Amino acid sequence: MRRSTGFCLTALCLVIACLAKVEVDEGVLVITKDNFDSIIQDNEYVLVEFYAPWCGHCKALAPEYAKAAKKLEEAQSPIKLGKVDATVETQLAEKHGVRGYPTLKFYRKGNPIDYTGGRQADEIVSWLNKKTGPPAKDLPTVDEAKSFIDAHDVVIVGFFKDVSSDAAKVFLEVGNRIDDHVFGITSADEVFSKYEVEDGKIVLFKKFDEGKAVFDEEVTAKNVENFIFVNSLPLVVEFNQDTAQKIFSGDIKSHLLVFLSKKAGHFEKYLKGIQEPAKKYRGEVLFVTIDCDETDHERILEFFGLKKDDVPAMRLIKLEQDMAKYKPDNPEITTENIVEFVNAFIEGKLKRHLLTQDLPEDWDKNPVKILVSTNFHEIAYDKEKDVLVEFYAPWCGHCQQLAPIYEQLGEKYKSNDKLVIAKMDATANELEDVKIINFPTLTLYKKETNQAIEFNGERTLEGLSKFIESGGKYGQAPDEAQEEDEDDDVPRKDEL
Repeated sequence: MRRSTGFCLTALCLVIACLAKVEVDEGVLVITKDNFDSIIQDNEYVLVEFYAPWCGHCKALAPEYAKAAKKLEEAQSPIKLGKVDATVETQLAEKHGVRGYPTLKFYRKGNPIDYTGGRQADEIVSWLNKKTGPPAKDLPTVDEAKSFIDAHDVVIVGFFKDVSSDAAKVFLEVGNRIDDHVFGITSADEVFSKYEVEDGKIVLFKKFDEGKAVFDEEVTAKNVENFIFVNSLPLVVEFNQDTAQKIFSGDIKSHLLVFLSKKAGHFEKYLKGIQEPAKKYRGEVLFVTIDCDETDHERILEFFGLKKDDVPAMRLIKLEQDMAKYKPDNPEITTENIVEFVNAFIEGKLKRHLLTQDLPEDWDKNPVKILVSTNFHEIAYDKEKDVLVEFYAPWCGHCQQLAPIYEQLGEKYKSNDKLVIAKMDATANELEDVKIINFPTLTLYKKETNQAIEFNGERTLEGLSKFIESGGKYGQAPDEAQEEDEDDDVPRKDEL
């Protein structure tokens, strides 16, 4: 009986071992509900990607994720990369709070934190090393410094004879704060001599543009961070899912956007002419190219009132002013024209470009009147009438759901000569004095005073009717309802 019990226990252990066996795909651990706990417990550091096979962003990440795993393995790092098919392991994904794809979580000694790094292999490795090691790698020899610099596209090295100096402490503070790039520090004379760098200097080495940049301002955290942001990006940055966050989260809020087509050979034709002015205005205006052949970029074209036939084209934007847009008088993409355009912008000589559609001849034919930028003020601010305006986006699902109800509303009040029911496509018509953030936005402009009251109630025929008939008093949601609405995936105009 004892032998039989011992045999059963041994067999059970073998079965459990087989069940918990971890498959490895291109260096990445394949994680399931059966092996998740053991992988997290047995490894001090694990980055886990929750993905869906059909997700385009997941497909784009996959080769970079595998490269990162290989780099870590070659470096004999204790950090492991794993992946979970969230469409199969639904309970596991739900347990770990996965709401979108891909979701990456870093488990450090069993404790999860959200991954906030980039999507390129070097960026993934850099972020992980920052979370598990010192802010800057010590570079005591020329060979170690050279290997370190050669291994990455962007490297920031502090040259400090006294690594306990105030400047060195600021450098290490910045290194600890920035996860996107790797930092090194050296006090070795031979390294100073090899790279011809003076004591106290910070150098950014890169495998593009001019090859390196030397920091020569007062050593403050803000100055060093800004130096890294400006010089770690190419002179002309291509907009994509990997660079979008860097472009919009930096301190440079003025951007020249150049819309090009790779299929038409525009990048080869125009890029060199763009680089010269990009260098001239570096640190002041960020130069960005957008490939208009990408399906994901169609919304951006629409935001600027452009069509593919308009490409090549350029626009300036200022993020500090609700993404104010500026259009050149001369559309040619030449070095001289770009310099003239950017100069006029910096000197404040340009007038903000507002999109508008042509006014349809039959704009007032139906119960719901059509507004564009040119007739908005005349109709909405008519002091003889109350005017309800729906600001909508053609692609907005909430707007599409509202459309038949809004038509019914127009039909209901079509005989009321003191009330106008109107709508305006706010993606194609912009107003200097009215800022639309969410879609749809419903605003009642009251007669006599022109007071603007935004509707926050239920988007039903009854709710909208009560809003109108109460003079805007009904439908003013309490704070709790407003907070709930904000979490309800309401589309925003600034979500490009």
